Amino acid sequence: MPLLRPATLIALALGTATPALLAQDAPKPTFPPVATTEHNVGPFRLALRRDTQTLARLSPANEPGFSFVPTAREAERTGDGYNHLGDLNLRVRAPGAAWRDFASAHERRPIRPLPAGGTTIAGADITASMGSDAPFRVERYWRNEGGRLALAFRITNTTAAPLEIGALGMPMVFDNIITDRNLDQAHAQASFVDPYIGHDAGYLQVTRLNGSGPALLVLPAKNTPLEAYVPLKNPREDKDGSIFTDRSPRGQTSEGFYDWTVHSAGYVDREWKKAGEQWNAPTARTLAPGETLEVGVRFAQSPSIRAIEPTLVANARPVAIGLPGYVVPTDQEAALFVRAPSAITSIESYPSGSVTATRAGTAKGWTRLAVRGTQWGPARLTLGYADGTKQTVSYFITKPLDRTMADLGRFSTNQQWYEGKGDPFGRSPAILTYDNEAKAIVDVEPRVWIAGMSDEGGAGSWVAAAMKQLDHPEQQEVAKIERLVDETVHGRLQVVSGPQAGGVKKSLFYYDPAKFPTLYTGNPELWKTWTSWKEKAADDIGRAYNYPHVAIGYWVLYRTARNHPGMVTRHDWRWYLDKAYETSVAMTKAHYAEFGLMEGDVFLDILKDLKREGMTAEAANMERLMKARADHWRTLKYPFGSEMAWDSTGQPEVYAWMRYFGFQPQADITREVILGYDPTIPNWGYNGNARRYWDFLYGGKYPRIERQIHHYGSALNAVPLFDAFRQNPTDLHLLRVAYGGMMGGITNIDQQGFSSAAFHAWPDMMKWDPYSGDYGMGYYGHALTAATYLVNHPTFGWVGFGGTVDEKAGTVTITPKDGARTRLFIAPAGQWITLEAGRIAQARYVPKTGRITLTLDPATPNTPVARVFVETTTAGGGRYVPDRGTMERGGYTVPLGNDATTVELVRS
Repeated sequence: MPLLRPATLIALALGTATPALLAQDAPKPTFPPVATTEHNVGPFRLALRRDTQTLARLSPANEPGFSFVPTAREAERTGDGYNHLGDLNLRVRAPGAAWRDFASAHERRPIRPLPAGGTTIAGADITASMGSDAPFRVERYWRNEGGRLALAFRITNTTAAPLEIGALGMPMVFDNIITDRNLDQAHAQASFVDPYIGHDAGYLQVTRLNGSGPALLVLPAKNTPLEAYVPLKNPREDKDGSIFTDRSPRGQTSEGFYDWTVHSAGYVDREWKKAGEQWNAPTARTLAPGETLEVGVRFAQSPSIRAIEPTLVANARPVAIGLPGYVVPTDQEAALFVRAPSAITSIESYPSGSVTATRAGTAKGWTRLAVRGTQWGPARLTLGYADGTKQTVSYFITKPLDRTMADLGRFSTNQQWYEGKGDPFGRSPAILTYDNEAKAIVDVEPRVWIAGMSDEGGAGSWVAAAMKQLDHPEQQEVAKIERLVDETVHGRLQVVSGPQAGGVKKSLFYYDPAKFPTLYTGNPELWKTWTSWKEKAADDIGRAYNYPHVAIGYWVLYRTARNHPGMVTRHDWRWYLDKAYETSVAMTKAHYAEFGLMEGDVFLDILKDLKREGMTAEAANMERLMKARADHWRTLKYPFGSEMAWDSTGQPEVYAWMRYFGFQPQADITREVILGYDPTIPNWGYNGNARRYWDFLYGGKYPRIERQIHHYGSALNAVPLFDAFRQNPTDLHLLRVAYGGMMGGITNIDQQGFSSAAFHAWPDMMKWDPYSGDYGMGYYGHALTAATYLVNHPTFGWVGFGGTVDEKAGTVTITPKDGARTRLFIAPAGQWITLEAGRIAQARYVPKTGRITLTLDPATPNTPVARVFVETTTAGGGRYVPDRGTMERGGYTVPLGNDATTVELVRS
């Protein structure tokens, strides 16, 4: 993409660019300061505006220079239409009447202060600011409840008839604004918000971009379930006439704000009438004449991100921890550990029977539930407690993972296979983006890269098909990948001779109405933006982000040729590794090579393979080039630059090279930054969901700025977190987040094998995007990290992430059921066991002696031997070697037979 300021880029993509926006040096307006009143409550210092009593500052007491809310922008956000913590949105109706909307921020009017005293530090009747002729009274209170900051609203029906509340939302305005901040400033000053939309157990966690503590928790008061998390759209975006909007610009540099929504049934007939299933069933509340409803939230401070769950326990909140997570294949059992101040009295699932949870004992104060999934798709588990509260946990049930991988491979190499179309752009044969709504390949698109096999939105599908072969090679699929790489990528998408050799084009498809007057269909206006590249722009080789995609194609075929004899027929393994190397070197000459790249980890694997194959000169040159990049990153406090103002896809490659070159402090910083935008939450969508909210513009069918569920960042960011856990197996938080992201990427694959770019998280959609788009970048992360982890947790005991655990007579047996069965980590021994050929059927571990025994699958025609690598990742782990096999290329070649093969890993 061209180098544009992010705000300009987004505006152009949305078709909303204005001359003022395009003026790069337009002067910034100035605003008078805002008068506030300071308060100290427990661990917080806060400031309330004197005119509105909304929150202007919320700082940790020991760090008053930092604020969780957009304090620095308070002056510019004083006018009508700007929401703050302390505002309220209501949609109400009398019996038989139409819904009416009221919003305290829409058109502000003077509020009436109420007396402070006791627990109340500030109070006001804000009814006048809600709107004219309101059929209710609203009183708002800021309270100090024994050192805990609380916000409460008292809503009273002032009419003589019942009043139905169909929507009740409290704007949650935190400083997620990156606009006009450089990366150092953004990491120091900005925060991201992640919701646990868990009904009465719901909460928000507000984490700083740098991953450091403290973190802020927003917790529900009585009668205040987090039923839905509703975006406050910009007024120009809202097509339904709602006044529940916010005037702050939304774009790549600012996701925007959301309502903590207590009741949401009022949205169903208007905004959500075409939406998918919500996280919770929408409800309404009817107030009798004169009746008062009090709702509100409390604020708590967690000393660190890892301490969020202990902080919830300390605040008497119901806490649920799903191990290994909330994506459950039907052939695996998961565990849900629950700790709550009140006993569980009921367990329900929706759809009925889709997921079951049965009591399976206790673990040091936690109730263990054994969880099984029976029906493919999203499922909601509702826990009822004796005190009347309810907690919802959102699961996604998948097929057994080997079947899911097979579905993906079959769909991408058949339904998405594009050949023999007389294509003038040279895209035959190819695997192109698919529109699952139209049930058709996308070979014409105004965002030309989507149909052009490059950039992320166009390369995603064929990268996914290629990566599927890494652990699940299938002869017919490999043959098609060979043809695609040999005939279309090599020599068409990639320049293979001359001074630009190795360069990767931005798109094979382009816009040229003079040459192809009948080709470009649809709305003519869509072909008039910057996205409709002409041939010269499409041929540009200057975007480094395009190079890992091509390198992956070559690298997977190298690995397949090397480890599965007879599978690859067009070239020998050396040819493919040479091309992977040449692509890697060419990348370093392209623009953006100074940044970490999505899937950039592949360059490290290519370098390691060059070394294993004895290609010394090539390895030395590549290492020199990559070291120069790493040396540059080492000089930066937060080396996570991007073509965007902020991004979550460069961190994995930065981490990989920091680790490789021994720059551990920088690797540690990278790890913590990832945890700042990648949470663990009892919801399949948000658990391990690395923050992305703009790429529907570039790879989705429905382009809008919107929080994306399991876009490719989820699985990509799992790669470094898994590595970090293997270095420190006591830090289960790392494994939980990583596993959530790695498995989250599998939810994109439907029952037929179609893979969606991402899930639309806004409640007016709640559906997978119909375009496959850039999904393959995430599948790369899944395929690279699919593994089974055996952990002995001090509280929860023996747990298998990706496998079934059985403990008998001092021996722990784990049966891998992950998406590869080629990688296994025995955490107590610190042993990382990987296979480049062959599969692990089972492993036994004896904790007392440290003995490890592997059982490998029988040989197949294309896998006569296993290639076993054993790495000790922890300081206390001993060195293990297989008791059989021949050492070559850094691993052990173990012959396989017609029956299972047993390999003892012996301490040396």
